[in-house]
Amino acid sequence: QVQLVESGGGLVQAGGSLRLSCAAAGRTVSSYAMGWFRQAPGKEREFVADISWSGYSTYYADSVKGRFTISRDSGKNTVYLQMNSLKPEDTAVYYCAADEDYRRINRGIGDYWGQGTQVTVSS
Repeated sequence: QVQLVESGGGLVQAGGSLRLSCAAAGRTVSSYAMGWFRQAPGKEREFVADISWSGYSTYYADSVKGRFTISRDSGKNTVYLQMNSLKPEDTAVYYCAADEDYRRINRGIGDYWGQGTQVTVSS
């Protein structure tokens, strides 16, 4: 079993930055693809970014491309999401997910999910 715990959310003004962390426990996720997703009030969960187990492949939603960067530190069993130039429309609960199949993460499917961290961007 893998437990994922997100942290780093908070309240920030538009144009500001936050770095989210997703720490894995229970077993190493170095062979897992990892992804970040978000869900705003009244909306469905949407894909934000993902990263392959090696870290060589990354993919971003068009809405965050050029502003967000996903990375991973296998030694710390942690995945990060650096968010810059934040906009009010980025306000959501952000979740991380893990799966052994990169294609599943890319489709929003994951074997393991965290509990989420709130990001609020004020205008």
